Amino acid sequence: MEPSEWINFIRQVGFPIAVTFYVLLRLEKSFQQLSENVQDMIDEMRKR
Repeated sequence: MEPSEWINFIRQVGFPIAVTFYVLLRLEKSFQQLSENVQDMIDEMRKR
């Protein structure tokens, strides 16, 4: 998102909601990586 889009978004929904949205977007990558790692562990355990 461009900075001007963020400003418009904050004006429309409010600062707390905008911060929550930003944090969730950032955490999505972490959750995806965690999910992949857990799946890799499960696959390794099944091989044994």
